[in-house]
Amino acid sequence: MTNYKMTIAYDGGRYKGWQRLGNGDSSIQGKIENVLTEMAGEEIQIIGCSRTDAGVHAIEQIANVKLNLKMNELEIKDYLNKYLPNDISVLKVEEVHERFHARYNAKEKTYLYKIWNEKHTNPFMRKYSMHIEEKLDVTKMKEAAKHFLGSHDFTAYSNAKSKKKSMVREIHSITIEKEDGFIHIRVKGDGFLYNMVRKIIGTLIEAGLKKIQPQQIPAIIASKERVQTGPMAEAGGLYLEKIKL
Repeated sequence: MTNYKMTIAYDGGRYKGWQRLGNGDSSIQGKIENVLTEMAGEEIQIIGCSRTDAGVHAIEQIANVKLNLKMNELEIKDYLNKYLPNDISVLKVEEVHERFHARYNAKEKTYLYKIWNEKHTNPFMRKYSMHIEEKLDVTKMKEAAKHFLGSHDFTAYSNAKSKKKSMVREIHSITIEKEDGFIHIRVKGDGFLYNMVRKIIGTLIEAGLKKIQPQQIPAIIASKERVQTGPMAEAGGLYLEKIKL
């Protein structure tokens, strides 16, 4: 068996997220596993680095798979891209050490969020950004972002159902930039809970709209109460952008 690392990009708009949940055709993982199973002639399972939510996109998702084939990396890549739907693309296939594990080897993940912050709509980005007409106060958003940095129990900022796993995660940085009508928010951390990034973005938006003050955020985090966090940002504006291994 040979272990392969795959670099994958996808438009998550019509999928229920990365992770296979029963019906494989509704997930990114399921689509890829179905093609690999046909190629290998046996049931194949892959390991993804990040379980992106329903509707979330990926510029760089990392996965690994163990295969017993006489095909090289390029042939595997070409086969996958031939039979996968055109909203999923395998960018690279590389042979790696047998102990490489996409999830456990990830040191840092970067998520990008796109906000279209103009009164008029952007017809070309309506599925790939969140449209907010009212001008956001970026200074307030940057002030709010500082309170998320470091290691915290993010129970209030997750919709994870399991209470057995640790809710502590470390956020390394949050950057917010304005560019040609867009506000780009990048969140880097060691890992993220279910819906965590979208809930954080939602709070930053609330700060930008001056509906909450940045200094309220430590108390929201400390409360561990999900009802305190306010609206969650739309899925279509979120992208898994980079994985540091």
